[in-house]
Amino acid sequence: MAATRVLLLPVRDSESASFARSVCGILGAGPELGPWPTYCSFKRGHLVLSARPFPGASARLPLQRPPFCPFAALDQQPRASAPELPTNRGVDLGVAVVLQSSDQTVLLTRRTRTLNISPNLWVPPGGHVELEEELLDGGLRELWEESGLQLPQGQFSWVPLGLWESAYPPRLSWGFPKYHHIVLYLLVISQESQQQLQARIQPNPSEVSAFMWLGPDVAAAVAATEDGAETTRTVPQDLPPSVPAVELQEDGEFQPLAVPMSTLLQTTPTTAEAKERVSTGTKFALRLWLQHLGR
Repeated sequence: MAATRVLLLPVRDSESASFARSVCGILGAGPELGPWPTYCSFKRGHLVLSARPFPGASARLPLQRPPFCPFAALDQQPRASAPELPTNRGVDLGVAVVLQSSDQTVLLTRRTRTLNISPNLWVPPGGHVELEEELLDGGLRELWEESGLQLPQGQFSWVPLGLWESAYPPRLSWGFPKYHHIVLYLLVISQESQQQLQARIQPNPSEVSAFMWLGPDVAAAVAATEDGAETTRTVPQDLPPSVPAVELQEDGEFQPLAVPMSTLLQTTPTTAEAKERVSTGTKFALRLWLQHLGR
């Protein structure tokens, strides 16, 4: 099914996005960092993307890839130089929920160390969109599966934020990519406060080892550490030394955790390491969230 989850409209007829090629590149992305405005429609487990308007397009969203995207690097090499890449797979579709409380903080979860993909990373709750599943339904399902949170009907609103081209491993220096996704970030705005939401959180220990809430100021500092950027964004000097979080213990109990600010400001290492940090795609999503707030 993965071969048909993401469809492209580069010219006239739709085609499945190829696992081995950069989606951003096919849609005309240049050497700059982006993002690139992209027209899209989502219909039951499938995402259609185009650089130009098309009948049925429901949104125009920013699409971005990391500066070190392995698929972008492979596009510049002869096809024979990457014999380990699958030729019979497409690009899969993921959704991540940027959950905003009524007091304007957003939820991040830390993936467990034992996961095969992106262990120990701080990310919003998210995962695969199932076939025949609506976009919002998939996001809310992933939110519930990972955090235990179910949002009462009529007490939240939502809006799509943007699209991220994701690879794992994230750099060619880590090895050839084994996973290729387009992740759609959804901003879900709850009418409940951080305290009300946190009181109901029950993390899934097989996927989540800790969680935290970020306010706009800390989120801006984290988003400023853009991985691979040629210029460093200005980071405020009055940041707290750590950010409060909650860690899940082996016995299922919660324990307060102080995450050093230096950990949240880490960038993607050049060698394969399960270093605790905020994922590059999450930084992109935080920038979009701050723009939505008008920050």
